[in-house]
Amino acid sequence: MSSEQLLIDGAVGPIETIIDIPDAVRGIALVAHPHPLFGGANTNKVAYTLARTLRDLGYVALRPNFRGVGATAGEHDNGGGESDDMLTLRDYAQNRWGSELPLVLAGFSFGAFVQARVASRLAAAGTPVHRMILVGTASGHVEGARHYDTDAVAEDTIVIHGGHDQTVPLPNVLAWAEPMNLPVVVVPGADHFFHARLHIIRDIILRAWRD
Repeated sequence: MSSEQLLIDGAVGPIETIIDIPDAVRGIALVAHPHPLFGGANTNKVAYTLARTLRDLGYVALRPNFRGVGATAGEHDNGGGESDDMLTLRDYAQNRWGSELPLVLAGFSFGAFVQARVASRLAAAGTPVHRMILVGTASGHVEGARHYDTDAVAEDTIVIHGGHDQTVPLPNVLAWAEPMNLPVVVVPGADHFFHARLHIIRDIILRAWRD
């Protein structure tokens, strides 16, 4: 296993990206971090947990900084430009490791909102993702006077949310999931950032992959 930090050419300039590479690559995973205007970056602990869990499952995990964060060029674009950059990383990864590999999208908070948009664009293009993992999904009205109309996702999406999330209230995510009949895994007592409960996120994903 190895890790790289690269600047990958994007539409508005470089995209600073951490890449976690397993010994044997069985798929590609793109991991999206929380809101950049509220301290989100690719070093976020939930994003790190998602990337390392997927790496351990055999996926090369690309974890970019969104626009305006770190060495990534551009400015925050409310999910539009961020989705474009995710697709750029998809192209980079497929060119490097193979377009036939299954693609997994994972995201936390605002990153989950972005990944739902990315999945919709890929499905519309006839290239749906293999699987998705969304944690603390930004949906509805959330802390900071923001509102998210989060796209629908596939029925096998793994959705994880904290029972004590005060940033994105659990009822928001349940209301988003209900029309899709989409199960939500609720971690009792967990706040938005899953303090002291990151291992539970990992365990949920590993169990789901075995199933």
